[in-house]
Amino acid sequence: METTRIPTHPGDVLKEELESRGISQKQFASCLGISYTMLNEILNCKRPVSTDFALMVEAALGINPELLINMQERYNLAKAKTEQSLSLRLMKIRKSCAAMF
Repeated sequence: METTRIPTHPGDVLKEELESRGISQKQFASCLGISYTMLNEILNCKRPVSTDFALMVEAALGINPELLINMQERYNLAKAKTEQSLSLRLMKIRKSCAAMF
């Protein structure tokens, strides 16, 4: 059985960055004008990084927003590929379309 590695969620990178700079989650959430809960969910990979959030991070820390968005897209795609219900649906689509084309 082949195991696919899930790419790093951008929240992991941001969490490490905040720790290395000595910035608390509460400080950073306040600086961005977002709730602590929202930031904490992003940093713990429970919420995706949005374009707006990535731009706010760039304004605050100078981190390239495209890096965060690209990481999020790779993470989303890998997670979707691991969902069994989607895998079954994709298999059915491949079979039915192969028969049509």
